[in-house]
Amino acid sequence: MTQTLPTPRGMLTPNRSLAELTWLRVGGPAEVLFQPADHDDLAAFLAALDPSVPVFPIGVGSNLIVRDGGIRGVVIRLGRNFNAIECDGEFVTAGAAALDAHVARRAAEAGRDLTFLRTIPGSIGGAVRMNAGCYGSYVADHLVWVRAVARDGSRHEIPAADLRFGYRQSELPEGWIVTEARFRADAGDPATLLARMEEQLARRDASQPTRDRSAGSTFRNPAGFSSTGRADDSHELKAWSLIDAAGLRGYRLGGAQMSEKHPNFLLNAEGATAADLEALGEYVRSRVRETSGHDLQWEVIRIGEP
Repeated sequence: MTQTLPTPRGMLTPNRSLAELTWLRVGGPAEVLFQPADHDDLAAFLAALDPSVPVFPIGVGSNLIVRDGGIRGVVIRLGRNFNAIECDGEFVTAGAAALDAHVARRAAEAGRDLTFLRTIPGSIGGAVRMNAGCYGSYVADHLVWVRAVARDGSRHEIPAADLRFGYRQSELPEGWIVTEARFRADAGDPATLLARMEEQLARRDASQPTRDRSAGSTFRNPAGFSSTGRADDSHELKAWSLIDAAGLRGYRLGGAQMSEKHPNFLLNAEGATAADLEALGEYVRSRVRETSGHDLQWEVIRIGEP
Protein backbone atom coordinates (compact mmCIF):
# COMPACT_ATOMS: atom_id res chain seq x y z
CA MET A 1 0.00 0.00 0.00
CA THR A 2 2.94 2.36 0.61
CA GLN A 3 3.35 2.97 -3.14
CA THR A 4 -0.08 4.60 -3.27
CA LEU A 5 0.29 6.75 -0.16
CA PRO A 6 1.15 10.46 -0.09
CA THR A 7 4.77 11.28 0.70
CA PRO A 8 4.92 13.14 4.04
CA ARG A 9 7.83 14.77 5.82
CA GLY A 10 7.26 12.46 8.76
CA MET A 11 7.93 8.74 8.96
CA LEU A 12 5.96 6.00 7.17
CA THR A 13 6.73 2.45 8.31
CA PRO A 14 5.02 -0.49 6.59
CA ASN A 15 4.14 -3.65 8.52
CA ARG A 16 5.13 -2.06 11.84
CA SER A 17 4.64 -4.26 14.90
CA LEU A 18 2.28 -2.62 17.38
CA ALA A 19 2.85 -5.02 20.27
CA GLU A 20 5.75 -2.98 21.61
CA LEU A 21 3.65 0.21 21.40
CA THR A 22 0.91 -1.07 23.72
CA TRP A 23 1.03 -1.60 27.47
CA LEU A 24 -0.21 -5.19 27.11
CA ARG A 25 2.58 -5.99 24.62
CA VAL A 26 0.34 -7.99 22.27
CA GLY A 27 -1.03 -7.67 18.77
CA GLY A 28 -0.11 -7.77 15.12
CA PRO A 29 1.33 -5.06 12.90
CA ALA A 30 -0.05 -1.86 11.45
CA GLU A 31 -0.29 -2.14 7.68
CA VAL A 32 1.37 1.29 7.76
CA LEU A 33 2.39 3.38 10.77
CA PHE A 34 2.53 7.15 10.16
CA GLN A 35 4.37 9.45 12.56
CA PRO A 36 3.76 13.01 11.31
CA ALA A 37 6.48 15.63 11.56
CA ASP A 38 4.08 18.34 12.75
CA HIS A 39 0.51 19.63 12.44
CA ASP A 40 0.96 20.76 8.84
CA ASP A 41 2.38 17.38 7.85
CA LEU A 42 -0.56 15.55 9.44
CA ALA A 43 -3.15 17.76 7.72
CA ALA A 44 -1.47 17.54 4.31
CA PHE A 45 -1.13 13.76 4.53
CA LEU A 46 -4.78 13.21 5.43
CA ALA A 47 -5.93 15.63 2.73
CA ALA A 48 -4.03 13.67 0.09
CA LEU A 49 -4.83 10.20 1.42
CA ASP A 50 -7.36 8.11 -0.51
CA PRO A 51 -10.65 8.50 1.43
CA SER A 52 -11.20 4.74 1.27
CA VAL A 53 -8.09 4.05 3.39
CA PRO A 54 -9.04 3.70 7.07
CA VAL A 55 -7.05 5.59 9.69
CA PHE A 56 -6.74 4.85 13.39
CA PRO A 57 -4.94 7.06 15.91
CA ILE A 58 -3.08 5.53 18.84
CA GLY A 59 -1.42 7.21 21.77
CA VAL A 60 0.81 5.28 24.15
CA GLY A 61 -1.40 2.20 23.90
CA SER A 62 -2.42 2.22 27.55
CA ASN A 63 -6.07 1.34 26.91
CA LEU A 64 -5.76 -0.84 23.84
CA ILE A 65 -5.82 -4.45 22.69
CA VAL A 66 -4.54 -4.79 19.13
CA ARG A 67 -5.74 -8.14 17.79
CA ASP A 68 -3.14 -10.63 16.57
CA GLY A 69 -3.86 -10.01 12.87
CA GLY A 70 -2.97 -6.33 13.18
CA ILE A 71 -4.66 -3.22 11.82
CA ARG A 72 -5.40 -2.55 8.17
CA GLY A 73 -4.94 0.93 6.79
CA VAL A 74 -2.88 3.70 8.39
CA VAL A 75 -2.23 3.88 12.11
CA ILE A 76 -1.26 7.41 13.19
CA ARG A 77 0.91 8.03 16.23
CA LEU A 78 1.74 11.58 17.28
CA GLY A 79 5.20 12.28 18.66
CA ARG A 80 7.22 14.94 20.43
CA ASN A 81 6.04 17.80 18.20
CA PHE A 82 2.57 17.24 19.66
CA ASN A 83 3.41 17.14 23.37
CA ALA A 84 3.86 20.80 24.36
CA ILE A 85 2.29 21.96 27.64
CA GLU A 86 1.54 25.65 28.32
CA CYS A 87 0.08 27.22 31.45
CA ASP A 88 -1.47 30.68 31.03
CA GLY A 89 -3.54 31.96 33.92
CA GLU A 90 -6.48 29.65 34.51
CA PHE A 91 -5.86 27.79 31.24
CA VAL A 92 -3.63 24.79 30.57
CA THR A 93 -3.10 23.86 26.92
CA ALA A 94 -1.56 20.51 26.05
CA GLY A 95 -0.67 18.66 22.89
CA ALA A 96 -2.44 15.38 22.28
CA ALA A 97 0.77 13.38 22.79
CA ALA A 98 1.48 14.92 26.20
CA LEU A 99 1.15 12.35 28.96
CA ASP A 100 -1.73 12.92 31.36
CA ALA A 101 0.65 12.66 34.33
CA HIS A 102 2.99 15.29 32.87
CA VAL A 103 0.11 17.70 32.29
CA ALA A 104 -1.08 17.28 35.88
CA ARG A 105 2.40 17.90 37.24
CA ARG A 106 3.13 20.93 35.07
CA ALA A 107 -0.24 22.44 35.97
CA ALA A 108 0.41 21.87 39.67
CA GLU A 109 3.81 23.54 39.44
CA ALA A 110 2.02 26.56 37.92
CA GLY A 111 -0.55 26.56 40.74
CA ARG A 112 -3.38 25.02 38.72
CA ASP A 113 -5.40 21.98 39.75
CA LEU A 114 -5.65 19.18 37.19
CA THR A 115 -4.57 16.62 39.77
CA PHE A 116 -7.22 14.12 38.63
CA LEU A 117 -5.08 13.45 35.55
CA ARG A 118 -2.04 12.33 37.56
CA THR A 119 -2.97 8.66 37.94
CA ILE A 120 -4.67 8.24 34.55
CA PRO A 121 -2.44 6.25 32.19
CA GLY A 122 -2.07 7.50 28.65
CA SER A 123 -1.95 10.78 26.77
CA ILE A 124 -4.24 13.77 26.38
CA GLY A 125 -5.69 12.76 23.02
CA GLY A 126 -7.00 9.50 24.45
CA ALA A 127 -8.15 11.20 27.65
CA VAL A 128 -10.32 13.57 25.60
CA ARG A 129 -11.74 10.84 23.39
CA MET A 130 -12.59 8.62 26.40
CA ASN A 131 -13.61 11.43 28.79
CA ALA A 132 -11.09 10.06 31.25
CA GLY A 133 -11.70 10.66 34.91
CA CYS A 134 -10.58 9.83 38.41
CA TYR A 135 -11.44 10.86 41.98
CA GLY A 136 -14.76 12.35 40.90
CA SER A 137 -13.37 14.64 38.16
CA TYR A 138 -13.58 14.10 34.42
CA VAL A 139 -12.14 15.71 31.32
CA ALA A 140 -15.64 17.05 30.63
CA ASP A 141 -15.48 19.10 33.84
CA HIS A 142 -12.41 21.04 32.70
CA LEU A 143 -12.17 20.98 28.90
CA VAL A 144 -12.64 24.27 27.03
CA TRP A 145 -11.92 23.13 23.47
CA VAL A 146 -9.97 20.65 21.41
CA ARG A 147 -8.22 21.12 18.10
CA ALA A 148 -8.43 18.25 15.65
CA VAL A 149 -7.64 17.34 12.08
CA ALA A 150 -10.53 15.73 10.22
CA ARG A 151 -10.20 12.70 7.96
CA ASP A 152 -10.15 15.03 4.92
CA GLY A 153 -7.27 17.08 6.35
CA SER A 154 -9.34 20.08 7.42
CA ARG A 155 -8.60 21.62 10.82
CA HIS A 156 -11.19 22.33 13.48
CA GLU A 157 -11.48 23.86 16.94
CA ILE A 158 -14.31 22.11 18.74
CA PRO A 159 -15.94 23.55 21.89
CA ALA A 160 -16.19 21.02 24.69
CA ALA A 161 -20.00 21.10 24.62
CA ASP A 162 -20.01 19.89 21.01
CA LEU A 163 -18.29 16.65 22.02
CA ARG A 164 -21.36 15.59 24.01
CA PHE A 165 -19.41 13.77 26.66
CA GLY A 166 -20.78 10.70 28.37
CA TYR A 167 -19.30 8.14 30.71
CA ARG A 168 -15.99 7.08 29.12
CA GLN A 169 -16.99 8.45 25.73
CA SER A 170 -17.25 11.48 23.47
CA GLU A 171 -18.79 12.10 20.07
CA LEU A 172 -15.56 12.96 18.27
CA PRO A 173 -16.16 12.04 14.61
CA GLU A 174 -14.64 8.83 13.28
CA GLY A 175 -11.15 9.26 11.85
CA TRP A 176 -10.56 12.71 13.40
CA ILE A 177 -7.22 13.16 15.13
CA VAL A 178 -7.07 15.27 18.30
CA THR A 179 -3.93 17.43 18.23
CA GLU A 180 -4.38 19.81 21.17
CA ALA A 181 -6.69 20.46 24.12
CA ARG A 182 -7.28 23.41 26.43
CA PHE A 183 -8.44 22.97 30.02
CA ARG A 184 -9.69 25.42 32.62
CA ALA A 185 -8.14 24.68 36.00
CA ASP A 186 -8.83 26.07 39.47
CA ALA A 187 -6.04 27.79 41.37
CA GLY A 188 -4.20 25.91 44.10
CA ASP A 189 -1.04 25.98 46.16
CA PRO A 190 1.66 24.12 44.18
CA ALA A 191 3.04 22.27 47.22
CA THR A 192 -0.45 21.17 48.26
CA LEU A 193 -1.31 19.98 44.76
CA LEU A 194 1.95 18.04 44.40
CA ALA A 195 1.42 16.42 47.81
CA ARG A 196 -2.12 15.44 46.83
CA MET A 197 -0.82 13.73 43.70
CA GLU A 198 1.75 11.78 45.71
CA GLU A 199 -1.07 10.59 47.95
CA GLN A 200 -3.13 9.59 44.91
CA LEU A 201 -0.21 7.60 43.52
CA ALA A 202 0.22 5.78 46.82
CA ARG A 203 -3.49 4.91 46.91
CA ARG A 204 -3.37 3.66 43.33
CA ASP A 205 -0.28 1.53 43.90
CA ALA A 206 -1.86 0.00 47.00
CA SER A 207 -5.03 -1.08 45.18
CA GLN A 208 -4.03 -1.67 41.54
CA PRO A 209 -1.48 -3.96 39.84
CA THR A 210 0.65 -1.08 38.58
CA ARG A 211 3.74 -3.25 38.15
CA ASP A 212 1.98 -5.78 35.90
CA ARG A 213 1.19 -5.59 32.20
CA SER A 214 -2.36 -4.30 32.02
CA ALA A 215 -4.43 -1.74 30.15
CA GLY A 216 -6.05 -0.18 33.18
CA SER A 217 -9.67 -0.92 34.06
CA THR A 218 -10.99 -3.55 31.67
CA PHE A 219 -14.75 -2.96 32.01
CA ARG A 220 -16.84 0.11 32.68
CA ASN A 221 -18.64 0.38 35.98
CA PRO A 222 -22.35 -0.39 35.46
CA ALA A 223 -23.35 2.81 37.25
CA GLY A 224 -25.50 5.84 36.53
CA PHE A 225 -23.85 8.89 34.96
CA SER A 226 -24.94 12.34 33.92
CA SER A 227 -24.65 13.72 30.39
CA THR A 228 -21.22 15.18 31.26
CA GLY A 229 -19.93 11.84 32.43
CA ARG A 230 -20.04 12.66 36.15
CA ALA A 231 -20.95 9.74 38.36
CA ASP A 232 -24.42 9.62 39.88
CA ASP A 233 -23.77 8.82 43.55
CA SER A 234 -27.05 6.93 43.82
CA HIS A 235 -25.42 4.12 41.79
CA GLU A 236 -22.28 2.67 43.36
CA LEU A 237 -22.02 -0.73 41.71
CA LYS A 238 -18.46 -1.48 40.59
CA ALA A 239 -17.32 -3.84 37.85
CA TRP A 240 -14.61 -5.32 40.09
CA SER A 241 -17.16 -6.37 42.71
CA LEU A 242 -19.27 -8.20 40.12
CA ILE A 243 -16.19 -9.99 38.79
CA ASP A 244 -15.14 -10.88 42.33
CA ALA A 245 -18.61 -12.17 43.19
CA ALA A 246 -18.49 -14.37 40.09
CA GLY A 247 -15.39 -16.06 41.53
CA LEU A 248 -13.04 -14.72 38.85
CA ARG A 249 -10.43 -12.88 40.91
CA GLY A 250 -7.13 -14.30 39.66
CA TYR A 251 -8.86 -16.42 37.00
CA ARG A 252 -6.54 -17.44 34.18
CA LEU A 253 -6.93 -18.41 30.53
CA GLY A 254 -3.75 -19.16 28.60
CA GLY A 255 -1.32 -16.36 29.35
CA ALA A 256 -4.11 -13.94 30.35
CA GLN A 257 -5.28 -13.41 33.91
CA MET A 258 -7.70 -11.29 35.91
CA SER A 259 -5.61 -9.61 38.59
CA GLU A 260 -5.58 -11.02 42.12
CA LYS A 261 -5.05 -7.50 43.43
CA HIS A 262 -7.85 -5.83 41.46
CA PRO A 263 -10.13 -8.20 39.51
CA ASN A 264 -11.16 -5.56 36.94
CA PHE A 265 -7.59 -5.50 35.60
CA LEU A 266 -6.86 -7.88 32.73
CA LEU A 267 -3.19 -8.89 32.73
CA ASN A 268 -0.72 -10.29 30.26
CA ALA A 269 0.59 -12.61 32.94
CA GLU A 270 2.78 -14.89 30.86
CA GLY A 271 3.15 -14.59 27.10
CA ALA A 272 -0.53 -13.95 26.39
CA THR A 273 -1.80 -13.36 22.88
CA ALA A 274 -4.43 -10.76 22.09
CA ALA A 275 -6.80 -13.68 21.50
CA ASP A 276 -6.12 -14.94 25.06
CA LEU A 277 -6.88 -11.54 26.54
CA GLU A 278 -10.06 -10.97 24.56
CA ALA A 279 -11.30 -14.50 25.19
CA LEU A 280 -10.78 -14.12 28.93
CA GLY A 281 -12.57 -10.79 28.86
CA GLU A 282 -15.54 -12.30 27.06
CA TYR A 283 -15.61 -15.23 29.48
CA VAL A 284 -15.71 -12.77 32.38
CA ARG A 285 -18.60 -10.93 30.74
CA SER A 286 -20.55 -14.16 30.26
CA ARG A 287 -20.00 -15.34 33.87
CA VAL A 288 -20.95 -11.95 35.33
CA ARG A 289 -24.08 -11.96 33.17
CA GLU A 290 -24.98 -15.41 34.49
CA THR A 291 -24.29 -14.64 38.15
CA SER A 292 -25.61 -11.08 38.44
CA GLY A 293 -27.59 -10.25 35.31
CA HIS A 294 -25.29 -7.31 34.56
CA ASP A 295 -23.85 -6.92 31.07
CA LEU A 296 -20.34 -5.53 31.51
CA GLN A 297 -19.13 -3.24 28.72
CA TRP A 298 -15.50 -3.13 27.63
CA GLU A 299 -13.58 -0.01 28.60
CA VAL A 300 -10.42 -1.26 26.88
CA ILE A 301 -10.56 -0.58 23.14
CA ARG A 302 -10.16 -3.67 20.94
CA ILE A 303 -9.13 -3.08 17.34
CA GLY A 304 -7.80 -5.01 14.39
CA GLU A 305 -8.10 -8.39 12.67
CA PRO A 306 -8.21 -11.74 14.51
